Amino acid sequence: MRTVITPRPGTHARFSTNRFHDTWHVLSDDRGARMLARLLWGLSFQAKPGTVVLLDREFLTPTPFDADPADPIVLAPGWCTRFDEHSAAQLKRVARSGDSSTVRWHTFGLEQALTAEESDYRRVRGEISRRRGILVLSPATPDDARRWALDAARLDSSYNGYGTDYTYLDEWNYGHDGEIQVFRRFRQMTSVARQARAQVLGRADAPTDPDSVRVAVWDEAEKVRGEAHLRIREWRGAGYVLGAAAADMLARADVRSLDDLAELGAVETYRRLRAAEVPGLTPEMLWALEGALTNRDRRSIAPERRRALLAELGPGPEPKSRPRRRYRAPIRPIHR
Repeated sequence: MRTVITPRPGTHARFSTNRFHDTWHVLSDDRGARMLARLLWGLSFQAKPGTVVLLDREFLTPTPFDADPADPIVLAPGWCTRFDEHSAAQLKRVARSGDSSTVRWHTFGLEQALTAEESDYRRVRGEISRRRGILVLSPATPDDARRWALDAARLDSSYNGYGTDYTYLDEWNYGHDGEIQVFRRFRQMTSVARQARAQVLGRADAPTDPDSVRVAVWDEAEKVRGEAHLRIREWRGAGYVLGAAAADMLARADVRSLDDLAELGAVETYRRLRAAEVPGLTPEMLWALEGALTNRDRRSIAPERRRALLAELGPGPEPKSRPRRRYRAPIRPIHR
């Protein structure tokens, strides 16, 4: 290991990592994806034997789901730098050496390539692995590095209603080894996850098993966001039942089970909740009720279906007017 490239101190982009569904994920927002694209594009032209790019602790944040710590990320040019277990150990010594200088990172041609028409199919080669606690992304050739760069730069978390976008880093082989995923509210999600994890671990009966901690943090994060009531149905025991927070709210509409909800329908149930003046009621609850009845996520309810639900619901009752308080001028004391 001869040269370790790191972003300048104070760089705004942040990244996280996790392993889910047997796939390594690099997590960030749109800004982070664009920075990753520039790093990969420049690496495709400027890499020399023994050169890697390192995103270390300063640029990492806990995962936005459960606040698990993230691994450092290394971009290793597979065509000229082999990164193995020995390299991972050596990297830590090089990073701690303190010797540093400035490198001008060139990304000429990236913007022009982004405007070019995408090909229908391309085979991308590379290796995604974890070495001594480091997530290593190693494109096989300069062309593969540029392909990864273009895929990362094209990510757009605003293109759908889920606020997320993703791209795989390898070809399908009964699964994928690596993926870059961005979230529009990446930093807010991370903040919520941190708070939820602190609250879970601060309990006297806090779980100790890592998987149990994650599940508890996911549940607690819904409460922190004020969205626990939007989980209308959840799997419990041998089948689906009303979620705990949803059941408390739906009891105000005399809905005690999923069967009751199916009989009333989403609109009538929401109409009853509105008539009961349930605190915190928003149209998100209407989308969640519709999603529970159609086995869909509330965010996937199409705009035209949302408009149809609102039209069927009709206008709500006029807000109650509060009596205006009469203004009484202060009485100035008379001094004699």
